[in-house]
Amino acid sequence: MSVRKVKDSDIECIDHLLFQVNAVHQQGRPDLFVKGGRKYNHEQLFKIFHDEHTPVLVAVDENNVVQGYAFCILQDYKDNHAFCPIKTLYIDDLCVNEERRGQHLGTMIYNAVLDFAKKLGCYNVTLNVWTCNPSAIQFYKDCGLEPQKIGMEKIL
Repeated sequence: MSVRKVKDSDIECIDHLLFQVNAVHQQGRPDLFVKGGRKYNHEQLFKIFHDEHTPVLVAVDENNVVQGYAFCILQDYKDNHAFCPIKTLYIDDLCVNEERRGQHLGTMIYNAVLDFAKKLGCYNVTLNVWTCNPSAIQFYKDCGLEPQKIGMEKIL
């Protein structure tokens, strides 16, 4: 298993994993997530793949088949008047193929994201995690992440 930057030829595997992520979220929050949905369509994926501010790292097996990914967003606060002038690498989405979970691929991908962020000179790596996904929360805690802020809602 190795981690590399995404290629256009990875799109079908990525698409499959996007459906898996949506299924987990839809099960936990059916009031918010559409059954059978996915976060991005192919046009959006190609745009993301080719934008230097939205790096995507993929874990591939010995056959170069994608088994997991991390979609990231580079956030630069140098011109922000409220925050210190730092760069952050935000993990927008991290997924491991459900057939490969428990094999430490998530940790491998996360560590590759950390290395990538360090090379970019980032101050930190951030992400959001749904409270309806306790295994993801535990995974991120095990990786050493700590809460930075809390999103709250009131359903009307």
